[in-house]
Amino acid sequence: MTTDTSASLGVSTRSDRQQWMQILARAGAALDPHGEELRRTGHRYIRPPETGLVMVRGRVGGSGAPFNLGEMTVTRCVVQLDDGVTGYSYVAGRRHAHAELAALADAQLQGSEHARWMETMVVPLAREQEATRLQRAAHTAATKVDFSTLVRGDA
Repeated sequence: MTTDTSASLGVSTRSDRQQWMQILARAGAALDPHGEELRRTGHRYIRPPETGLVMVRGRVGGSGAPFNLGEMTVTRCVVQLDDGVTGYSYVAGRRHAHAELAALADAQLQGSEHARWMETMVVPLAREQEATRLQRAAHTAATKVDFSTLVRGDA
């Protein structure tokens, strides 16, 4: 990604690949329209889509001692394109097709057509995800109660 694209995605502290991997992992069914084109490229599975569990850890207050929160189902996939580029994915849940498409997209984004894939797939997905996030934040903000304005006792 170029610096302009990174800034438009709202995340500048992570590497370009980390950014697009996050977008692809959250894309879900939004990757389906790109599926035919992604699968058209010659590839082989290093690890076909497989589902397993990972331990999710947390920290009290974000900085306290880590603790095991619980297990989460994830699906992973690793593909290698005919030109030798390897793509990886880990997605939440049991969605094998999503994991496969995310791995294929990761591999394509590392190749010679990086700019095309960014323009036609990643940037639109990032905008869609950001719009959804802002919509949820607005909905949540509308339900916020400010308890400091309530009158206590006799006024």
